[in-house]
Amino acid sequence: MSFFSRPLTIAATLAPAARPAPGRWIDPRAQRLGAGLSGLTLLLAMVLGVWPLVALVGTFMATSAAYGTRWFIFSRPWPLVRSWLRLGPSELEHELPPRFAQALGAMFLGSGSVLLALGLTPLGWLPVAGVVALQSLLAASGFCLGCRLFFLRWYVPSLYLRLVGRGVRREALIYIDRS
Repeated sequence: MSFFSRPLTIAATLAPAARPAPGRWIDPRAQRLGAGLSGLTLLLAMVLGVWPLVALVGTFMATSAAYGTRWFIFSRPWPLVRSWLRLGPSELEHELPPRFAQALGAMFLGSGSVLLALGLTPLGWLPVAGVVALQSLLAASGFCLGCRLFFLRWYVPSLYLRLVGRGVRREALIYIDRS
């Protein structure tokens, strides 16, 4: 898969039995909303200098990475926003690439929280600023760097899949351009 190809998406009306991989398929717009809200929360933590808020957001990301995107508190308002704006269904994507991205974000926020707790303030805010930048990119454009890293051939995504993937193969989640 090239770095700029995209993860597989399916129609929201596709029956679960016909989906190319088992597991939960999600509306990517919920992830964009969650990225925007968590990015704003982290930005607020940076402006106010409240590092425990960074640790809390990191905990939410780690929980979502371990147990599924339905546990990401910042994406929970999506059904209400969707019904309020009267938006129809969108194409669905598998939840494993966003979960992997959240695991990476949680690791960065965890390291930032430790550095901030140790009093290494300028150094501690660097990984937090990186997560804010990537969350803002996802919210504004839909491009998820962590999701793209999931599909590169290296050992970390394979290890992550062994931990939480439940038999899902990465290759089943890649969009193949047949033109």
